[in-house]
Amino acid sequence: MFHPSYLFTCYLFTSYLFTCYLFTRYLSPAYSTFFHFQGVLMSHYDLPKAYDFKSTEPRIYEMWEKGGYFQPSNDPRKPDFDPSKKPFVISIPPPNVTGELHLGHPMFVSLEDLMIRYHRMKGEPALWVPGTDHAGIATQLQVERALEKEGLSREQLGREAFLQRMWAWKEKYGGIITRQIRRLGASCDWTRERFTLDEGLSRAVREAFVRLYEKGLIYRGLRLVNWSPGLKTAVSDLEVEYSEEPGKLYYFKYMLADDSGEYIPVATTRPETILGDTAVAVHPEDPRYQKYIGRKVRVPILGREIPVIADAYVDREFGTGALKITPGHDPNDYEIGQRHGLPVLSMLDREAKVTEIGGPYAGLDRFVCREKLWEDMRAAGLVIKEEPYTLNVPRSQRGGEIVEPMISEQWFVKIEPLAKAALEAVRDGRIRIIPERFEKVYFNWLENIKDWCISRQLWWGHRIPVWYCADCGKQTVAREDPSACAHCGSKNIQQDPDVLDTWFSSGLWPFSTLGWPDQTPDLRYFYPTSVMETGYDILFFWVARMIMMGLEFTGEAPFHTVYLHGLIRDEHGRKMSKSYGNVIDPLVVMDEYGTDALRFTLLVGSTPGQDMNISLKKIEANRNFANKIWNAGRFVISALSALQESGNQVSGNQESGNQVISQSLITWSLADSWIWARLQQLVRDVERLFQAYQFGEAGRQIYEFFWSEFADWYVEVAKLQISSGAPHVAQRTVETLARVLDICLRLLHPFTPFVTEELWGHLRRALLASPLAHLAADWPEALIIAPWPQPREPEGWEEAKVADFALVQEIIRSIRNLRAEKKVAPAKRIPAVAAGGAKTELLKEQSDVIASLAGLDPAQFTIHRSLDSKPDEAVALVVGPVEIYVPLAGMTDLEAERARLSKELAETEAQIARLEKLLASDFAQKAPPPVVQKEREKLAAYRETAEKLKAQLG
Repeated sequence: MFHPSYLFTCYLFTSYLFTCYLFTRYLSPAYSTFFHFQGVLMSHYDLPKAYDFKSTEPRIYEMWEKGGYFQPSNDPRKPDFDPSKKPFVISIPPPNVTGELHLGHPMFVSLEDLMIRYHRMKGEPALWVPGTDHAGIATQLQVERALEKEGLSREQLGREAFLQRMWAWKEKYGGIITRQIRRLGASCDWTRERFTLDEGLSRAVREAFVRLYEKGLIYRGLRLVNWSPGLKTAVSDLEVEYSEEPGKLYYFKYMLADDSGEYIPVATTRPETILGDTAVAVHPEDPRYQKYIGRKVRVPILGREIPVIADAYVDREFGTGALKITPGHDPNDYEIGQRHGLPVLSMLDREAKVTEIGGPYAGLDRFVCREKLWEDMRAAGLVIKEEPYTLNVPRSQRGGEIVEPMISEQWFVKIEPLAKAALEAVRDGRIRIIPERFEKVYFNWLENIKDWCISRQLWWGHRIPVWYCADCGKQTVAREDPSACAHCGSKNIQQDPDVLDTWFSSGLWPFSTLGWPDQTPDLRYFYPTSVMETGYDILFFWVARMIMMGLEFTGEAPFHTVYLHGLIRDEHGRKMSKSYGNVIDPLVVMDEYGTDALRFTLLVGSTPGQDMNISLKKIEANRNFANKIWNAGRFVISALSALQESGNQVSGNQESGNQVISQSLITWSLADSWIWARLQQLVRDVERLFQAYQFGEAGRQIYEFFWSEFADWYVEVAKLQISSGAPHVAQRTVETLARVLDICLRLLHPFTPFVTEELWGHLRRALLASPLAHLAADWPEALIIAPWPQPREPEGWEEAKVADFALVQEIIRSIRNLRAEKKVAPAKRIPAVAAGGAKTELLKEQSDVIASLAGLDPAQFTIHRSLDSKPDEAVALVVGPVEIYVPLAGMTDLEAERARLSKELAETEAQIARLEKLLASDFAQKAPPPVVQKEREKLAAYRETAEKLKAQLG
């Protein structure tokens, strides 16, 4: 008989050899190509040591695109089309055609690509329609700025020459954003790419305009609009951003017109608008000013007489309690003016210069006028005082200049009937908004919506299809350019110079991109689309308008779900801006850390509708995760190679060399059963979370499983099992490794598509070349189209196996913690005695695993059902029903050890008292029975631990 220590030495040597084989090749730059293990010459599967994302990402993307994987598996354009298969469709929020990547793009691209890849792997025909927006204001602004550098303006060039410059700009810069979106891994069907100014979409825009006009829902009229003097166009309320800025409140006298010397004190933040005043308003119940109601006052400097009116809108506590009314330049004043029939005067022109209404100030810039008028009023004795005041300044979202409310003739959509239909679609459940709280915001906006100003005084965009006749004065609205007036036949017609608001064409996007107004095969099959994913900040800009347009023109909701993501902030929760110096450039990040790291950070950090904080540290950590995936994959593939070359076989009827492995010999170890049970639970949880659109939590759980359970625990146990010397054990272990890795890569693919595709390809080839080829026999050629893991119902054995392995893990952790606390050298193998109680057989079965992973000396690790007395001078550990005694004499302070046990007992007894009190209260009757039972089980466990600790303390 061999001495146990000799046998253990042999075991260690065998384990060492196999570990060297698996790790020498990627821990050492110059690893050996061949390695002898158990007398078998083993060559290595050629897998690079490190994951090189820079060369992998473009190669993988090219493979996907050339392979046609981005196109729907069931396509109306192909002969085997089956219209009964339900597709999953997303229309991309079209980025500005001349835009460049910022962090908002990777956010929506990652989320939408995740959904598309998930549904594609589920076997659904998945279509992600890509495209770009002409972005009227933003794009024209860039070209006008370029012209300024040449000393030119669009007016100097003329419309036709300017539009030629616009198209040249689009051709030069228009492909940048789509190339960058490709780099993010976007699996869009690029054969269906659209542009909002292409011929088909332009025809859709005209059709929509004409239909609305014919229904009486489009009209032209004078209204107060937001005017951007820099852009020389109207902008919508949604395109105005307000910022708090320091300013002044100017107090002055409105002298009564009867020359009595009396005056009404008035305060304003915009003195220049005094020139457009048509009344002074006071509250009807304000005793200070009641006597002036109905009398006249004179506009300072100009001397024009205007009435004093009473209106309950006036806030008696603000300023002086008297309000100057300028209906032509303030939305609230406009409403008051409408109620009282006041004239509307425009004292500013398109360039925000004073008109003839301003008399001596005509031609002055608005801010120059402000200073000049105020000084003239001071000289006339009309100034009372000035005081600092924080202003809420409206600025153009695109141009940045201060927006002026101004009366202008514009085209509008009567929005109320469209809004009513859009409200009902969400209320009756045809459309679901995620997160649900945004439904209230959506309802509030649509219930209080105003008519939509759709005309813009730009040249880049869809020109309004209205022609004015110089002879009869009527207008022609047409789908095709007319050659004559539809009313009198005159050839003397001219098209409206304005273009439509960009959001008008964007509102048609889900169906115009599929061929509407024609009933194309794509429109019939892919519309309505499935999910509209976008930022919550454009819920009104875009989402509500798409719903209104879709219902109006197709009779169907354009999608069944709206998924809203939040804004991206820096690690301190601040908005990213150049002034803060905290802007993260996604292109730089991808160059340094890889696309997968950026995608995973954004996806795992996201919660529907919530802003998220991001930092380079998080991205770097997820780059490390991609490396972890790669290294775990390399281990599994190396194990497969070793299995193949050592002659192991899978089934009882397959021979390799002189060995035949009988299927009856294959029994699963506790670790095998545990990792499989945990993996199946993960698959169930991920599927549930995906269905609930909780993608961030799903990604977090996959991460935790892969890193903390598969890589940190199962792989370590697998090394022991493979090196045990038993061929059937090695075969079983490698099979488990391959199966688990395969499912993990499939689950991770929507999050990190590049590293998973690359590694899965290597895994597939290694399996097909191994005795385990049957595992990959039905795998497709690429992971992007591999089937998504299907949830399985638990079979009944899982709970016990998971609980047993959890106990083994806790025992190992406790010993590891003790070693660290006592500063025991990592290489030192220490003795231990265990009293296993009811878990004695489990401990004996798992003794090799416990000894190896806890750093115990197997020859001095003894396991008993119980001990008559505890070992002298030993540190005691209590793990559930198991007691472990680690003799560390000479390395530990026995008094300190006794103090530690006493402290642990006190903490345990405190938990017992808390639970006893809880279970004696109303909780036991009111809480759900499973919850109560769980608390009772905790109490029993604490009591058992307390008894063990008391026994150890003697």
